[in-house]
Amino acid sequence: MISNNIMHFARLLRRAGLPVGPADMLAAQEAMTRVDIGSREQVRTALRATMVHRHEHADLFDQAFRLFWRDPEGAKAAAAMALFEAGAPPPEKPPPGSRRLAEAFTAPRERPREAEERHELDAVLTVSERERLQTMDFEAMSAAEIAEAKREITRLTLPLDERRTRRRRPDPAGPHIDLRATLRESLRAGGEILTLARSRKVTRPPPLVVLCDISGSMARYAQILLHFLHAIANDRDRVSVFLFGTRLSNITRQLRHRDPEAAFQMIAQVVPDWSGGTRIGEALAAFNRHWARRVLGQGAVVLLVTDGLDRDGAAGLAENMERLHKSCRRLIWLNPLLRWDGFEPKSQGIRAMLPHVDEFRTVHNIASLRALVETLSRPAPSRGGDAWRPAA
Repeated sequence: MISNNIMHFARLLRRAGLPVGPADMLAAQEAMTRVDIGSREQVRTALRATMVHRHEHADLFDQAFRLFWRDPEGAKAAAAMALFEAGAPPPEKPPPGSRRLAEAFTAPRERPREAEERHELDAVLTVSERERLQTMDFEAMSAAEIAEAKREITRLTLPLDERRTRRRRPDPAGPHIDLRATLRESLRAGGEILTLARSRKVTRPPPLVVLCDISGSMARYAQILLHFLHAIANDRDRVSVFLFGTRLSNITRQLRHRDPEAAFQMIAQVVPDWSGGTRIGEALAAFNRHWARRVLGQGAVVLLVTDGLDRDGAAGLAENMERLHKSCRRLIWLNPLLRWDGFEPKSQGIRAMLPHVDEFRTVHNIASLRALVETLSRPAPSRGGDAWRPAA
């Protein structure tokens, strides 16, 4: 029956990492009654409209649909032969999500009960797996490893070094004498000054502004970094997050939602250019023109997350980077390409951006995020140094 096939297809999508729930399955069954099930294209369109809620999940859905509905009985063997054949290498690079899809087609093997108990008691194996996850590239993770990485990322905290502001608060042991408060208090005693009111300057973490690239080459990293940014936005105030590809989108309000799934659903509705092209210069120009004065006050720290590959050939990029650098106290560029030992700044975009950043760091695994948290918790280094070579 078509309902049973839809149920098994939904289970396959969930194992591959897509958020498909019972309501989506019911909607898919209802959609099947409105289309011609003899038309493969109509069935695919109906299922995609009811089961895919994010732009980045569309490619994975299309792969799963081609494998599952071509031969439901032999789908496991077909996927295993296509993706895990050791004899001959594939003619081209498999599309993103192929590994997760192949794992979803492969049913988990039954393990002896003694082996499960022995695995739970093996503390050394648990530690080594966790350490391996810390250094694994986000691009190479399976669906289960991505889920575990997201849980690890949500536990990270970001204690930015506090800065003194112009505001003062009353403090009996403060170093400053508050003349206005002293005179106001003397009026209660007929003009006699009995005590001196004191105050202390208020210290608070500076604003944090994140500009994250969501182009095709950065989609996987941006997807996982959003969990890190969601945890930060709900843990502290004065955090502003912007996404850019071919345009700039402010998602600060959406990230404030406590439920991460609800927050990401709202983000998907306001960000139309996920996994598209990249216009870094135009995005920075829009930020400098419309948002810089609003969010870059009081010694703001800016995290720029991008690989620096600009489709416009770095047009206007150096000027906008210079303006952004002068508007903030600290500008840190996070580039996943630094994970390669032989990385050199050869592209026009990277060469235009490097002279205007304070630090150049990698962001490709959990360990690099922990290193970022540690460096942001320390006082900012003095400006004027060369950001290249990259920070450790």
